[in-house]
Amino acid sequence: MKRKLAAVAVLSATALLTGVVQAGAAQAGPAPHAPQHVDLIAQANGQAGKVAHALALGGQEQLVAKDVVVDADGTRHLRYERTYAGLPVLGGDLVVHQKADGSTTAVDKAVGAKLALPSLSPQIPADQAAAQATGAVRSTVGITVDEDEAPLTEVHQTGKAELVVWANDGSPRLAYRTTVEGLRADGTPSSQLLVTDAASGQVLSTHEQVQTASGSGKGVFVGSVPLTTTQSGSSYQLKDATRGGQATYNLKNKTSGSGTLFANTTNSFGNGLVSNPESAAVDAQYGAAATWDFYKKTFGRSGIRNDGVGAVSRVHYGTNYVNAFWSDTCFCMTYGDGASNTHPLTAIDVAGHEMTHGVTSATAGLDYSGESGGLNEATSDIFGTMVEWYANLPSNPPNYLIGEKINLRGDGKPLRYMDQPSKDGRSADYWDANVGNLDVHYSSGVANHFFYLLAEGSGAKTVNGFSYNSPTFDGSSLAGIGRDKAAQIWYRALTVYFTSTTDYSAARAGTLSAAADLYGSGSTEYNAVAATWSAVNVN
Repeated sequence: MKRKLAAVAVLSATALLTGVVQAGAAQAGPAPHAPQHVDLIAQANGQAGKVAHALALGGQEQLVAKDVVVDADGTRHLRYERTYAGLPVLGGDLVVHQKADGSTTAVDKAVGAKLALPSLSPQIPADQAAAQATGAVRSTVGITVDEDEAPLTEVHQTGKAELVVWANDGSPRLAYRTTVEGLRADGTPSSQLLVTDAASGQVLSTHEQVQTASGSGKGVFVGSVPLTTTQSGSSYQLKDATRGGQATYNLKNKTSGSGTLFANTTNSFGNGLVSNPESAAVDAQYGAAATWDFYKKTFGRSGIRNDGVGAVSRVHYGTNYVNAFWSDTCFCMTYGDGASNTHPLTAIDVAGHEMTHGVTSATAGLDYSGESGGLNEATSDIFGTMVEWYANLPSNPPNYLIGEKINLRGDGKPLRYMDQPSKDGRSADYWDANVGNLDVHYSSGVANHFFYLLAEGSGAKTVNGFSYNSPTFDGSSLAGIGRDKAAQIWYRALTVYFTSTTDYSAARAGTLSAAADLYGSGSTEYNAVAATWSAVNVN
């Protein structure tokens, strides 16, 4: 299903909102006395009622602040989620854009439909809805539904079905949200979030919350690197207090639990050999640090949730587990040891990719299906690649190849190519009406191709010793604006303009707005964004 972000000008609400937010803007003040992120969230929540009234939301609707972005000139972007009669509204998220004086210029809504439910009484009881959701997942046991995921082997319901309002498709209705957990044949945990119609039991949406990407690694991937550790008595721990306390634990081939914090008495971890359990831990800890530093120094973001809290890394998950995954539930990054337990999946682009799923969850919350799902995956590919460029390791020279160190398919080739995604045999180079029906790892090709073209331009060239040849849909020749500017544009669009239902058309609009904010409307960068989207057939 194709979904579009609704950009709604609220000129009629400007006067009402000016008085609402001006006090907050005045309190912000110039750096270094700007409010902390938690204070900005509190301010946005304090204004939520008046903002909702100014936007003509119904009496049963309330806004809950999720994120706030403040520009250098005082412009604010307030990201809200919505409730209806106390129930979460899926597809109800929106972003309010305000000038420094508090006046509102525009609102980006995930869905523009009005909320007006005839009844809040479900026709199906919660226990029946939970059973139906569990049955829907159980019916897929042993079946490969997603080419990038092993089939389910175990399924069990977790918790109760929660009543929500489903608005993602533009036809708001009462629904249930149920989490169904299980285990896949390759050892990957599964935690599927299902939304079912509260009247018919029909499955409206299913979202795998454990987002995976295959990778491969061993201690020598990062080579000899500095690590920030914590001394405890006579031992040193792989725990980094300078980066939110992020730490690395040894699961010792188990598939549950928090594991054991890596520690030794020498403050020197690993020897580059797979046989030493610490070698994979060094890769994981360094990858987490590089991801933290990239986001902090590039965008001023303090950790994945921008709250200063570091993520947990877990290595040696399962037995012969050829995968890695990020989970919001445990706020942790987990790596398997690969085939024969001899190829730990701790490559640095895997770390950057997976932890970026957490950043996306904390900001735009892009739905993990359809075109928004492709944009979700592409965002992880884009910033995973940027983390690799940021680290600039001699042992892993940065490039525009995804998973090039893995050799997952046994042919020595990367998993994905950003310069020409179709070289993997599955991904889309350009947008067409069928893109949203592809697996999200392949529909991501359109955005990956866009980012490469925006950064480096079209045609044959060599970048950092790697050869590329990037075509365009319209035959145009593009020069590129550099990866750093391209990354700034994508991050601003993600954190300020994208919503849960953003599709490729809306991504074009969002990145153009971001380019205008950063470099000016009609600037070289703005025009490059427009031309590059046309080059991947997004018009």
